[in-house]
Amino acid sequence: MGTFFGTNMRKEKAPYYSIVIPVHNEEDSIIPLFAKIVETMEAQEWDFEIVFVDDASTDGSFALLEQISSLDTRVVVVQLRRNFGQTAALAAGFDYSRGEVIVSMDGDFQHDPSDLPLLIERIHQGYDIVSGWRKERVDNYFTRRLPSSIANWAMRVLSGVRLHDFGTTFKAYRRDTIRGINLYGELHRFIPALASLQGARIAEVPIRNTVRNTGRSHYGLGRTFRVLLDLITVRFLLRYLTRPLHFFGMLGLVCFTAGFGALAYLFYEKLRGHSIFLEHGPLLLVAVVAVLAGVQLVSTGLIGEVLTRIYYEGQQRRIYAVSRVLGRSRKAGIV
Repeated sequence: MGTFFGTNMRKEKAPYYSIVIPVHNEEDSIIPLFAKIVETMEAQEWDFEIVFVDDASTDGSFALLEQISSLDTRVVVVQLRRNFGQTAALAAGFDYSRGEVIVSMDGDFQHDPSDLPLLIERIHQGYDIVSGWRKERVDNYFTRRLPSSIANWAMRVLSGVRLHDFGTTFKAYRRDTIRGINLYGELHRFIPALASLQGARIAEVPIRNTVRNTGRSHYGLGRTFRVLLDLITVRFLLRYLTRPLHFFGMLGLVCFTAGFGALAYLFYEKLRGHSIFLEHGPLLLVAVVAVLAGVQLVSTGLIGEVLTRIYYEGQQRRIYAVSRVLGRSRKAGIV
């Protein structure tokens, strides 16, 4: 009897590698992408699982994923209740994956699964994060490559992490490294910068950048502005999260000095018999409004970012909601 229960109650052995793929309206790419991943991983004789996260696709993507999961037990499909965006989809994939090495990649087949061994081998060399580098990009220069180059330069300068390509999703992580990072907004591209706070070792390898033959891109120039705002957030988190007074205090001193100087000048004018409100009313008003509005707007925005993190992390909340999970009967584990 003991042997019987010991056999049946034993936990299912977790795969060593997890491939996490967010999907949104990619029905034409799913089958060839899946087949190429399986071919590549099986050629290496690696134990793996594939975690597809359907971010509320409106085409036939989920139906295809449902068929694949019913035919291959290594496939897990996480369907989100609505379209939460790529960062949330990745967070869901990380939570539902079980591998010690986790690789994320896009579902549009612009990442070549043949490059999976390149990233994984560098992980085995002792790195905590290995990021793909689209060294030879095939995207449109003005709408994709030029904005990307500017954004990558800004990210390198502000984060201090020397990567050529922050934007690619094609990255490999150690499980214990990604476990300590919570994702919000568009922060998935800043994972290496956030991991650097924990002393993570980061490497970069050139990968192929293939032409998208089906569907349409979900990226555009409008996303650049959101990236810039997230970049400001990451800069604040990297430098001032544990000492916000150094940031707010500097702004406060500048504003206080300017305001005090203006008030001292106005007081001097008052002593000379001038009417402050009649002769210097606009200066007084502008000085007061600028000091209050500047401190309040900047401080409120950045404090709001910190409070958001506290809200999610303190209550263990997630930035996504799962409709159902196919291919594995288990609860989500925190990566």
